[in-house]
Parts: sequence; C-alpha cells; structure tokens
Amino acid sequence: MTIESHSSADTATPQVRPNIFLSAITSIFLRVGVLPFFLIAALIVFSLISGQFLTVQNLTNVARQSVYLVLVSLGQMLVLITGGFDLAVGTAIALTSVVSAITMVALASFMPNMVVPVILLGAVAGFGAALLIGCLNGLGIALFGVSPFIMTLGVQSVGAGVALFLTGGVPVSGLPYEFGDFLGFGRILGVPVPVLVAVVATIAIWLVMNRTRLGAHIHAVGGNVRAANLSGVNTKKVLFLAYVLCALLASLAGLLLTARVESGETNLGGTIALESIAACVIAGVSLRGGIGRVENVVLGAFFIVLLQNGMNIAQIGSYMQMVLLGSLLVLAVILDQFRYRLLVGER
Repeated sequence: MTIESHSSADTATPQVRPNIFLSAITSIFLRVGVLPFFLIAALIVFSLISGQFLTVQNLTNVARQSVYLVLVSLGQMLVLITGGFDLAVGTAIALTSVVSAITMVALASFMPNMVVPVILLGAVAGFGAALLIGCLNGLGIALFGVSPFIMTLGVQSVGAGVALFLTGGVPVSGLPYEFGDFLGFGRILGVPVPVLVAVVATIAIWLVMNRTRLGAHIHAVGGNVRAANLSGVNTKKVLFLAYVLCALLASLAGLLLTARVESGETNLGGTIALESIAACVIAGVSLRGGIGRVENVVLGAFFIVLLQNGMNIAQIGSYMQMVLLGSLLVLAVILDQFRYRLLVGER
C-alpha cells in the first residue's frame, strides 16, 4: 500500500508543473494579450541575428522613432474601444503636414521677423484640417450610422485628394528653421522634444481613460452600446468625440513629422493606419470593443517599431517587411478572437 502511494505521488508531480505553467501563461494572455510573447520572441530572434540590436544606442533610436506611432495608436485605441476603427489617420497626418507647411510659408513672407506667431498659426491651421477630418468621421458614424470602415475609408480618399490638390504632389519647402530645430530635433534637459510630447500625450490620454467620465463612457459604448444608451450615456456624443480625439492625436504626430522632415509632405503616414491597428491589437485592444489599456498600447507601438528596426538590421527587404507585418496582424486578430472567447467564458 505504501509503495503504491509513493509511486502514484511520483507520477502525479510532473503533471502539476505543466498545469501551473500553462495557467500562468493563460493568465498573462488574458490580461495583456499576445504582446509579451511577441516581444520576447522578437528580442531573442533579433539579438541572435545581430549583437547591435540590444545596444542602448539602438533602443534609444527605436524609442525616438516610435513617438509618431505611439501618438497615432493612442487615438486608434479610442475608436477601437468604441467598437470601430479609423483608416483616415494617415490622411490626417498628410493634411496636417501640407496645411501647416503652406500656412507657415505664406505667413513667413508677410511676417519674416515674427517666427513664433508664424509657427503657432501654422500649427493651428494643421490641427484645424485634422479636426475637420475627425468631425466628418464622427458625424458620419455617430449621427448617420455609417460603417466605420466605409466612412473612414471615404474620408481617407477625399483627404488624400485634397492634400495632393493643394501641393500638386510637390513637397512644400521653406519652413522656418526654428520649427524643425525645436519640434524635430530639439531637446529639453537632454530629452528629445518629440519624446516629451509623446509622454505628455500618453499621460493625458491615460487620465482621460481612467479618471474621467468620458473614458468610462468610451468603454461602456464599446462594451454594449445599447446598454450604455439605456444607462443614460450619450452614445452619439461619445463616438463623435472619440473620432475627433483620434484625428487630433494623428495631427500632432503629423506636425512632429513635418518638423522632422522640414517640409510638408503628402505621403507622410502612408502605412500608419495598418501599423496603429496592429499595435493596438497586439497590445490587447479588442476589435470587438470595450477592452484596451493605454500603457499596453504604448508598448505595442514600441514593439512594432522595434520589429521594423530588427528587420532592417536583419536586412529584410521592405516588401517582405510588409508581408511579415500583415501576417503578424492577422495572427494577432485570430488570437484576439480566441482571447475574447476565454474572457467571456466561451469554450
């Protein structure tokens, strides 16, 4: 009897450890999604390919480059949590770049010695153009019930056409030197200005989503729009504001990119809609709405840029990078569906 009990205990021990390990992985997966697993895999693979990948200099460069995607992904997160998405973020960036550059160049010829007002008025004009895009998206989706895919795709096409019409496809040059010197390459206490802007924007969005009524309402609309409406939430207003904030965050990224390249470009943000959605989904933002965390989205955007950086170091061509990024997005969506079923108790 004693020998049998010892043998049964010995055979049971190896079965417990895998269960603990599997439950820990499942708990992490349910809490933050696939991001930790993708991040660990990327760090291992690319560090084996090149010893330069995990250097402080390279990681600092990745952090600087991820600023623009972080800003757009934060806006994309807002609309994804409501149950929609925004394909017009790239157009918001392009229009901001073109309109702000044209305004600065025009005003600089009339006010050559008033650099700060020229830059501020140019920035306001760029934000105004993006605000118009956000309002169009918000009105179409919230007021008229148009599908987010159709509405944002249509606005994206219209906005891209307007940007090309304004410039004729030619970059707008002649911006004030101080604009690019400060917003593009400037530093405050040794920290790049774009990084500081991204940090401030991240804190602001975190406060909105976790400490304000609007953030609670955005989650409520994404969780169940009918229940939110019955609970007294103005769902149309919430949807409208989500798309407006998304456009304004994309506009901020467009302004920083314009300062970086020191010209107004119509092709800025060409692939950023796909990249921002990928960053959000990989970060655990559910495509069904109602689920998403700001800190995870920031890390998800950093991961996308880190992945692109690793593929560049590995000398993977740009076309194949598009294939890999698209495949990663499809895999993340599939895993997101599986995660959602686990969260709601489906098997």
